[in-house]
Amino acid sequence: MRPLIFFLFFTGSLLSYSQQYRNPVTIPPELSGNFGELRNNHFHSGIDFKTQRVVDKPIVAIEDGYISRIGVSAGGYGLAIYVDHPATGHTSVYAHLNSFSGEITEWVKEQQYLQERFNITLYPEPGMFPVKKGEQIALSGNTGSSGGPHLHFEIRDTHTEDPMDALEFLSRIPDTQKPVVQGIAFYPAIEKGVINGSTNPVRLNIGKDKAGNPSALGTSIDAWGRIGIAVKAYDRMDGQSNIYGVKHIRLFLDDQQIFSSTINRYSFADTRMLNSFVDFEEWRSRNSFFMKSFIEPGNTLSFYEAKNNGYIDINEERAYRLRYELEDHYGNRLTYYFTVNGKSQLIPPRPECSRWMEWNLYNSYMSTGFQLQIPKGNLYDDICFSYSAARSQSHYSDLHRVNNTPVPLHDRATMWIGMHTDTLINKNNYGIVRVNDNGSESWIGGEYVRGGVSVGIRELGDRYAISADTISPAITPIEPDAWVAQKRIRIRLSDNKSGIASFRGEINGDYILFTHDSKSSVYTYQFDDSRLIKGQQQVFTFNTVDGAGNRSEYMYSFFY
Repeated sequence: MRPLIFFLFFTGSLLSYSQQYRNPVTIPPELSGNFGELRNNHFHSGIDFKTQRVVDKPIVAIEDGYISRIGVSAGGYGLAIYVDHPATGHTSVYAHLNSFSGEITEWVKEQQYLQERFNITLYPEPGMFPVKKGEQIALSGNTGSSGGPHLHFEIRDTHTEDPMDALEFLSRIPDTQKPVVQGIAFYPAIEKGVINGSTNPVRLNIGKDKAGNPSALGTSIDAWGRIGIAVKAYDRMDGQSNIYGVKHIRLFLDDQQIFSSTINRYSFADTRMLNSFVDFEEWRSRNSFFMKSFIEPGNTLSFYEAKNNGYIDINEERAYRLRYELEDHYGNRLTYYFTVNGKSQLIPPRPECSRWMEWNLYNSYMSTGFQLQIPKGNLYDDICFSYSAARSQSHYSDLHRVNNTPVPLHDRATMWIGMHTDTLINKNNYGIVRVNDNGSESWIGGEYVRGGVSVGIRELGDRYAISADTISPAITPIEPDAWVAQKRIRIRLSDNKSGIASFRGEINGDYILFTHDSKSSVYTYQFDDSRLIKGQQQVFTFNTVDGAGNRSEYMYSFFY
């Protein structure tokens, strides 16, 4: 293996380095997603290579190493391979695969039969599956929580498992496109600032002029006291219709940089801090990502640099000149200028609130038939907590509104809801549901405790009540008369409320391996002649359990 060489170069204010890794795909590299993109509750931990809208493209190791981990899951990464590269201290990750290479496939299948489960995580010994740079290890796919055929690829620090921007280590992909700005938002600090006579945020969209350049702000911003600013933006790449995340964001006040973020590495333990990196209320309400250029006290992301945590103190009646610099990995930069007018105005006092919750404390709330416990470290900033309850005849409890506005939690809070009706013998059938504004319900589940149900929640701002699931899952065989000819068994599973929790197939009392993908309700077993005794009547049974403990069984006999 060639020695590890690092090259340092400076382009504007972009510091980068290059590692001699090859691309994991054998077709011309094109990206559908980049590192650090904003996703629901997390940053994107890798880059997504397009695979020409099909599966089964060869996937190769980027460097010498050994397979250190293999994952098979119906959701998440689907089929995934992790390769350790001891010479560099990196681990490369290849996810949403359609299949592994031959000997890997056979070993994984053997382990699945030993553990009698489809979802599995394996850690082969270092010498078991050595790989060479450019060696094929898999075929690309669309497994797990994938929205279409592609390769999700990561480079991690082997020791910490922190994901890093893989573009730092791969050959350049053609890109001359600058980021695009879509909006600017302004936030007065509670009790310390005011904007246009109000303590409410001001969010402004930015269009384009006839020349295709960003237009000026359409509204005058008059501010006094302390404020924060956020930007809505995305990036483009040559020849692609996709949009990507912006790697570098820099905010300047009167030509002095006061804030920057460079998303090139983070810890998985911090990935939910995306919910503090963005305007969470705007994301939940309108699916719109404004990226904050100020840092809340509970936000400890490591890729910030800021003066005064990015906040701006407006204390003179003058024009405050601001500009954003938005830059991608390859140094393509957009600069956007705007102005905030310093205008003296009354700063309103802190709003009246019956229950302030401080970000750095343990917080709790109790009411009749309701309890909420939020451990320290879950809030990113102080909040004014609100709660209300209403009688519900269609549930086993009252309907509880847990805060009026969306608030993210870094880990989870424990919520207990008491019951006004408790008639079921099987208490496992009870579960908490999220009642959406349109009346639909999403099963959360939980555990029956002291005449109520306790469950963990990961954000505030929703309505909850206790419901029940007493209906067993439905097992539907697909063309059983053709199973022998096709040498496969296919089953469709469905559940009315709590979802499928587990399943198991057997032939003549022995476990058989059903494969499954979270995007489909179909479960498939391919006949394995090495594990079947042929030439006799085969008794097939299939069992499944839903999230509320309801069970179903299906039996079928056939000659094979």
